[in-house]
Amino acid sequence: MSSNTRIPDYDLPDAVDVSTPTQLRAIADPLRATILDLVLERAATVAELATAVDRPKSSVAYHVNVLLEAGMLRVVRTRRVRAIDERYYGRTGRTIHVGVVRRSGDTTTPVCINGLSVAAAESVPAHEADTLYTTMRHARIPKESAAQFWRRVEALIREFTELPRSGDTVYGFVAGLYPTDHPVLPDPDHAPAEDSD
Repeated sequence: MSSNTRIPDYDLPDAVDVSTPTQLRAIADPLRATILDLVLERAATVAELATAVDRPKSSVAYHVNVLLEAGMLRVVRTRRVRAIDERYYGRTGRTIHVGVVRRSGDTTTPVCINGLSVAAAESVPAHEADTLYTTMRHARIPKESAAQFWRRVEALIREFTELPRSGDTVYGFVAGLYPTDHPVLPDPDHAPAEDSD
């Protein structure tokens, strides 16, 4: 494992917004999502990425090009190796904000990735091995408070992605904040009177 002290090892803007159908198709592919995750640790060549995901270089090169064209990857540096320029790829933003886009004619279903469903599937082995750390809470709060809280969660996610790389296990970290129809207690001033027996 690498022991980089700067994660990643290239300059990276805080965020990039994706919302076009081309971008959403690019990020929806599981292999391309993995590539984006890998280069959040450090810039990598196609050969390094192919080794990491155990796929042919030609296949990985295709997916890297899709991400380049979608504006989610960029060449962050090159190195001359035996008369060939080796390209190192990095992300265009530390956080990828996925905008809501709907398919033509469908006004209800957004076209985007649900990180919670991906995490649910990915976490099954950890759940079965009793090595899954998870918690879930509900709170009735104003929309402005939810947005402020989410900014703090994003800071924690950034801290997680910048941890020095060491050890033998890759941990996943997922967070979500969403409105629900979870029941709430009535306000104390409007609580129903207790029945007396």
